[in-house]
Amino acid sequence: MKITFDFEKPLAELQQQIEKVRQVEDKNKLDMSATVAELEAKLDAAKKDIYSNLTGWQKVQISRHPERPYTLQYIELMCDDFIELHGDRTVGDDKAIIGGFGTLNGQTVMFIGHQKGRNTKERQYRNFGMANPEGYRKALRLMKMAEKFNKPIVTLIDTPGAFPGLEAEERGQGEAIARNLLEMSVLKVPVICVIIGEGASGGALGIGIGDRVLMLDNSWYSVISPENCSTILWKTWENKERAAEVLKLTSTEMLKNKLIDGVIKEPLGGAHQDPVAMAAILKKQLLKDLKTLGERDINELVTERIDKFCSMGVVNEG
Repeated sequence: MKITFDFEKPLAELQQQIEKVRQVEDKNKLDMSATVAELEAKLDAAKKDIYSNLTGWQKVQISRHPERPYTLQYIELMCDDFIELHGDRTVGDDKAIIGGFGTLNGQTVMFIGHQKGRNTKERQYRNFGMANPEGYRKALRLMKMAEKFNKPIVTLIDTPGAFPGLEAEERGQGEAIARNLLEMSVLKVPVICVIIGEGASGGALGIGIGDRVLMLDNSWYSVISPENCSTILWKTWENKERAAEVLKLTSTEMLKNKLIDGVIKEPLGGAHQDPVAMAAILKKQLLKDLKTLGERDINELVTERIDKFCSMGVVNEG
């Protein structure tokens, strides 16, 4: 394993043992297949045990894995073709949000999503997946284009938050996100939103209003990151694990609290273990939901979309 988290160390140790046994087998021309099989069985059992009992903080770590698939990789793996569109027609082209028309099994879909980078240069180019106001305005422009041509919209969310810089605030960061919330709630085309990694604050919500809001199993969705929550409440990052549990930010908790509509299972160990398989699973779910939503009356969809989000956080006292 190239990158190993603390809770994955037992798996790394077993993998090292398997490699050593195979090296001895090759060097001395011995048949050690039984030993290898025994170690591989232990490894499989350990994987199932560890990944089926992940804490909130451990899921946050997996969601940030540098090899985890990002929006463009999913689009490349799922779509027959893709045409990226640029710019908000006002300020510029925000590289932290990408969008364009793609084809899913012959069906044209408007894809919009956050994009991070794999190395330092790419991360700077993509601003670490933190969008400026022009990114959200570009997203809205593309949504309106999809509505004009009656094409469904799929958003892929993966951001540590909207860019908090002074220049972003000067150009109306809050207004841009708020405008998207308003406009997305009444779009007269089906909208599916999927949190594929990090879903932090208004930066995620800015492209997160949809008829179906889904989360990958090892993603998280919250008003604030565990580190920042810990800093505010305890004046230190050291309680980030506790904050992750208290925030109830995992896909399981979000579904339990009726804040999302479904959870998409990932390959064992996370989406980065098998991006091709993960893309196939996501594509299957999207095609299913696009078919279901496409058969519905659009005015009913809009009404249900508005009612769903308006009912969140409302407590009825008996």
